[in-house]
Amino acid sequence: MTDAATQRRFDVAFLPALQLLTLSTGVVDAVSYLALDRVFTGNMTGNVLFIGFALAGTGTTPLLNNVVALVGFLIGALLCARIVRGRVHASRLPTANLVVLLGSAALALVLGIVWLSVHTLEGVLLLAVTGLLAIVMGAQAASVRATGITDVTTIVVTSTLANLAIDSRLAGGTGDKWRRRLGAVLAMGLGGAGGAVLVRFTGGASALVVAAVLMLVAVAMLHVARTRERAAVG
Repeated sequence: MTDAATQRRFDVAFLPALQLLTLSTGVVDAVSYLALDRVFTGNMTGNVLFIGFALAGTGTTPLLNNVVALVGFLIGALLCARIVRGRVHASRLPTANLVVLLGSAALALVLGIVWLSVHTLEGVLLLAVTGLLAIVMGAQAASVRATGITDVTTIVVTSTLANLAIDSRLAGGTGDKWRRRLGAVLAMGLGGAGGAVLVRFTGGASALVVAAVLMLVAVAMLHVARTRERAAVG
């Protein structure tokens, strides 16, 4: 089997878990925007724009919440990078990366449970949940980079959409990887829609718990994929 064929086979093993993480991100961003006062904890492009809107004095976008989310995301990515840097493993997803993903999902679950217990988030507690949830998403984004599947980053789909169009047959390309790219876009959209429905009918806390459970399932799927990969190459 050629290296390219091996790469595709392992991509197929990891893709369902990454798509599920993307779905969970859609739920998380629905929760953070609709229930944490118009802020994204996963989509930092939106937050950068929101910060710009707030600095321009629009009066409709909270500055502090978005700054907290942006800083939290950076901290999460930085901490993950420090933890996993230099780690060598037989799988493309080292153990340290998987542990970070597991810890991030567990933290998201704890945040959802705490939110359920206090019922309403206000003031410092709201900012704390926003910041910690952004840390979770930053750590997730940094962790999944090790899979080498750049079309499914799990947190944004802007570049995925661009690549889908650029490499399409309509643009004169080969149409390569269109399924995974379209899958990532649909997963994010479905996650956002599902998260919005959950927030509307059950509240932000319950929706966050659902997102965390999806993350935990995705981590379990990644563990299975990397175990199979190690067995195949070992």
